[in-house]
Amino acid sequence: MREGLADFFAKSGRWKLGGTASSLESAKELLSGTTADVMILDINLKDGWGLDIIPWYAEHIRLAQTQSAQPLMAVYSAYDDWAHVKTALNMGVRAYVTKQRSLQELEDALQKALCGSIYIDETAQERLQNTANTLDLLTKREKEIFSLVKNGMTNKEIAAHLDISHRTVANVLSLVYDKIGIRDRLQLERL
Repeated sequence: MREGLADFFAKSGRWKLGGTASSLESAKELLSGTTADVMILDINLKDGWGLDIIPWYAEHIRLAQTQSAQPLMAVYSAYDDWAHVKTALNMGVRAYVTKQRSLQELEDALQKALCGSIYIDETAQERLQNTANTLDLLTKREKEIFSLVKNGMTNKEIAAHLDISHRTVANVLSLVYDKIGIRDRLQLERL
């Protein structure tokens, strides 16, 4: 897939390809010697989470004391769930396109993002809307615990704060995960 993406952008004649990377380590190696105007990230890399390159690169620019601006960040990923899209947007991603969409749509998304828009493809938008509606289905207690997790509290802290058992907190969180379509606390914290 990576080679096809690189080939598409090279053939378009509108983009200069700086390189491709299949892992965080190779991306860091590639970016250590150059600056980028646009980065297209995948969320799932063989050695980690692709979005981790965003804070790393910001720190790299700061330490290098260059005048480089943070590049436009785009995601091209198989993940279309609310947790991944929302996390990417919160990290500064300006275009989110799922791999079910065409490479032409990805290029169009980059153009729109370069003009100042935030682009989320139709598939991901539908999932975002469905999840937003799902949040309305959470009970008062589920919303309360959801909010406390988002504020960084542990299960034990939440239990003490709400005067309930930590087991009850874990059970409620399990229901929340199921309702909003996420797997674990880390995904919830990144929302």
